[in-house]
Amino acid sequence: MNTVMAQGTFDVLHPGHIHYLEKSRELGEELVVVVARDSRISGKKKLYFDEDERREMLESLEVVDRAILGVEGDIYETVEKVDPSVITLGHDQDHVPEEVKELAETATGHDVEVEKISGLGDYSSSDIKASHEEKSS
Repeated sequence: MNTVMAQGTFDVLHPGHIHYLEKSRELGEELVVVVARDSRISGKKKLYFDEDERREMLESLEVVDRAILGVEGDIYETVEKVDPSVITLGHDQDHVPEEVKELAETATGHDVEVEKISGLGDYSSSDIKASHEEKSS
């Protein structure tokens, strides 16, 4: 089966996330979404939803076949577990595709395509949360 792996925090779902997931799904037969663990995010961003809530929200989307939590350790352990043919990167993710490809192929033992998905507008969970907090003040 041609599995596509997408990943992210997905704290506040917005149209940009849906676009990313739909475009990712078009690249294979199965879409597995890896949800960033709270422990990897804490200190970097304030989260509205915990990792289980974020995973559950993604799992409920028709476009997503499976949503799983990433591992606590090396992120490439998750790549090995999912064993994708394709890994997609969101337009705002700063990973270097060539490095992701090399590390993913080492983890899986086979060719892995890495695709950067172009964005849909300027959606940002961080901006949405900041705007909401301003309005609440």
